[in-house]
Amino acid sequence: MTINEAVQKAKKCLEGAGVPDYPTDALLLLQSFCGVSRARFYACGDEELSDAEEYLEKVRMRAARIPLQQITGEQYFCGLRFLVTKDVLCPRSETELLVEEALAHLGEGAHFLDLCTGSGCIAVSLLRLGRNLWGTAADLSEAALAVAAENTAINGVSGRLELLQGDLFDAVSGTFDMIVSNPPYIASDVIPSLMEEVRDHEPLMALDGGPDGLDFYRRILRGAKDYLKDKGCLIVEIGADQGEAVKSMFDDYGYESVWVRKDLAGLDRIVLGQKGV
Repeated sequence: MTINEAVQKAKKCLEGAGVPDYPTDALLLLQSFCGVSRARFYACGDEELSDAEEYLEKVRMRAARIPLQQITGEQYFCGLRFLVTKDVLCPRSETELLVEEALAHLGEGAHFLDLCTGSGCIAVSLLRLGRNLWGTAADLSEAALAVAAENTAINGVSGRLELLQGDLFDAVSGTFDMIVSNPPYIASDVIPSLMEEVRDHEPLMALDGGPDGLDFYRRILRGAKDYLKDKGCLIVEIGADQGEAVKSMFDDYGYESVWVRKDLAGLDRIVLGQKGV
């Protein structure tokens, strides 16, 4: 089977399964598992593809709506490579805004806490891109923390990140210059309507934010001030329709300089507040 024949077969399989942007996924799988770049595909499509069967097996996995990142086992985030498994959410580009906002408020040598760390992409990115930062990251899932540990090693920050297993603050001690979190924020009754890749293959505990999607914000805000230094910041990612509700919670808990930042699509994405003295 030639490269071109294999890719055409892959495209037909993915299109039939309703995979969004199936031509791109077909080429990404070709590069990941056969080492055939897009340029080589276009220039040498008539060459024999020795790994055709392995390639088409991966294509069938994608046709079953397994996320591409889980098949390739990796995702780039903030320009860094992260391992991805079924035990963690796939890092998403919109979450890079959370890292950007956190870096703008973290001074050199600061110590931050990342709650619901999952793959560790937020904490690791802060450590790699910030100025001599130190981090603590917590997650309830032991499997997720194992992935986070691998990602700290891959990105060379193991010595600067403490990983803790526990429900939010349960395993945490001390105070921090910042608390950052991308918690579960999807309302429970919305989850059945999500894309199959998310609904069926990403961890439910990392998605379900309770009946209105706001449970974790309530719990984080209830405890955060006990773990923040004076003038420390709390920064959270939110769903596109949650800006007003989460900002009101920050106001109710007495945070100062509370504001909502929108993403590049003009949707509410980040809420930030500062603990007073």
